[in-house]
Amino acid sequence: MNAKRNVSPRSLGSGLEKVDRHQIQPDEYLELPEITDEMLARGKVNKGGRPRLANPRQLISLRLPADVIARWKATGPGWQTRMAERLSEI
Repeated sequence: MNAKRNVSPRSLGSGLEKVDRHQIQPDEYLELPEITDEMLARGKVNKGGRPRLANPRQLISLRLPADVIARWKATGPGWQTRMAERLSEI
């Protein structure tokens, strides 16, 4: 295969360019509903992100022998969580 062949950019196939070019006309504002106090009362702010934990984890630096880390990694994905669970049993 030729690694340096010309590749054309893929198209999203969407009408985003058309939407960006659209200018809102005065008569379109008539289609929008009036905002009422009830609508504002139903609104809520979504701060996003993960919820705060009651007992968040703390970052530490710990030096372990390479063979110990290799054995834990050999147990597969989630080895850090399993290690933390095992340490909490002590």
